[in-house]
Amino acid sequence: MSLKDLLDASSDNSLSGQKWHMLRQSIVKHLLSSGNATIAELGSELQSSVPTVTKAVNELLTEGYVVDMGKITNSGGRRPSLYSINPTCAYFLGIEVGRSSMSIGLQNIKNEFVSIELGASFVLENTQESLLELCNLINLFVEDSLVDKKMIVGACINLSGRINTMEGFSYNFFFSENRPLNEIISEQLDLPVRLENDTRAMAFGEYHEGVVDEEQNVIYVNYGWGVAIGIITDGNLYYGKSGYAGEFGHSNIFDNGIICQCGKMGCLETEISGWALVNQFKEAISAGKQSKVVLDDNSKSLQHHAIIMGALQQEDSLCVELVSKQSEKMGRYLSMILNIFNPELLVVGGDFSLLGGYVLLPIQSALKKYSLGLVNRDVKLKKSSLGARAGVIGACCVVKEKMLTALVN
Repeated sequence: MSLKDLLDASSDNSLSGQKWHMLRQSIVKHLLSSGNATIAELGSELQSSVPTVTKAVNELLTEGYVVDMGKITNSGGRRPSLYSINPTCAYFLGIEVGRSSMSIGLQNIKNEFVSIELGASFVLENTQESLLELCNLINLFVEDSLVDKKMIVGACINLSGRINTMEGFSYNFFFSENRPLNEIISEQLDLPVRLENDTRAMAFGEYHEGVVDEEQNVIYVNYGWGVAIGIITDGNLYYGKSGYAGEFGHSNIFDNGIICQCGKMGCLETEISGWALVNQFKEAISAGKQSKVVLDDNSKSLQHHAIIMGALQQEDSLCVELVSKQSEKMGRYLSMILNIFNPELLVVGGDFSLLGGYVLLPIQSALKKYSLGLVNRDVKLKKSSLGARAGVIGACCVVKEKMLTALVN
C-alpha cells in the first residue's frame, strides 16, 4: 500500500475515526523524522497509551507502512521491538532540467536512490515539443525503474529562472498564461508535480544530504552558466513573496554596457558567470593571448565547461587567470550577501565548484577583505559535496518535505 493513501483524509468522518487516522499519521511522521522507535517511545512522544499505540502499529504493519526491525537489547526484562518505516511504501521523483541535459532520480523514503541517471541527453527549448519530450523521458525513466507509479508520492521538476512555486508557473520556460505548468506536466506524468527553482533545490539538497552539519542559516551559491543563490533561514527555504528570492546574478552591479541574458545591462552575470567566462576567453584570444583550449562553437552551452576543465586538468594559464579573476570578484560581491544575511555557512556549488581551490581561495580572500570582520568570523566557506546530484537530491527532498507537511503536526 502506498503512503499516499495515508495522506488522504479519513473515510470515517466520525470524531473517533478522525482521531484514529491522525494517530496513525503521527506514528508515521515520528518514524520518518526519528528513524526507529519502540512502542513505549511512540506512546511517550505522542502522549498515547501503549495498548492504543500497539493496535495502531499492528495495523500499519499489516498494511505495509511499517516494518519490525527486531528486538533490541536492554538491561533486563522483556526486550521490546524496534519499528521503522517500510522503505518501499513511498518514492519521490526528482528532475533537474539543464540547458543541454537533464538528471533524474527516484528515491525511497529512506533517501536511498533506487534509480538515478545524471546528464541524460536533453536540449531545453521554450517549445511545446521540448516540453512533451521532457515528459516522455520522465515517463520512460519511471517505467525502466520498475517501481509502481502508484507508490510515487510526487515529482519535483527544477528549472532555472523565475519560478512561482506556489502557483506552479515558470516565467522563463514553457510559460502559459492560461494554465500552471505543474498542472500541464502532472497530466502528462499522472503524478502530483511541483516546480522548483534549480538553485533553491540544490541548496535544499545540500542542506539535507550534503556539507551542511548543524547549521540552520545557509547561503548556497550556484556558480555555473549563470549565478544565483539559495537561502535557508532557520532550516527552511526562503522564497520571498512569490518565489523569486535568490536572483543574485541579476543584481545591477557594473556600468559596463553589456546586455545580460535577462535583457538588462550591467548585471553581475555579465562579468561573473559561465557565459561571461566564455566571452572573456574569446576576447583574450582575440587580443593575442595563448591557450591550449579550443572552444566548440557547436556546443555553446558547454563552452564554459571546456575552460573550467582547461584550468583543472591542463592547468592552462589563461583559463586559470580568468577563473581566478572572476572568483575574486565573486567573493567581493558575496561579501554583501554575508553582511545582509550573516549566515553560518556559505556553500559554493555549480560547475565552478569543480575547481576547488582555484575558486574557493580567491573567494575566501575577497570575503575577508570586503565583508565586516564580525560577519566573516561567523561564516564557514565550503565546496558542495553533492556536485551534479545536488539538484536531483534537493528535488526529492522537496517532495518529501511537502508530504511531511501534509501529515498532522
